[in-house]
Amino acid sequence: MDILEKHEEISGRSEELLEGMGRCREQLNILRRQQVKECEAARQRNATLLQDLQKIEDGLRGAKLTHPHLLALETRYWVSVEESVPAWEHFLLGKGPHPIDGPGQTARRNKHNPSIGLPPRPKPRAAR
Repeated sequence: MDILEKHEEISGRSEELLEGMGRCREQLNILRRQQVKECEAARQRNATLLQDLQKIEDGLRGAKLTHPHLLALETRYWVSVEESVPAWEHFLLGKGPHPIDGPGQTARRNKHNPSIGLPPRPKPRAAR
């Protein structure tokens, strides 16, 4: 009699576990279907974005040449950037002072962590 009761108890627990596993499997299947839908939607968005970018790029290639004054200004800007790269590179690598700090000035940017090699991020503004 004891063995029969134990058998029924074990069978009952087994059925409960099987039902629980079935519910878990169904939930996983639902999640998997949702992920597949989300993945497909993301693929479509990405494809649309790539097509839009391609259209923009093609449009820019076919655009008229810019005004000569604008080209000269752009050229002077890039020359200026190339001239200032060594000073900034030293600073960003943590090997030199900030390019704006003069020789007699103390570094105003003590919060800079030279081990990171990047300037500090701006502080977020409070919402008004």
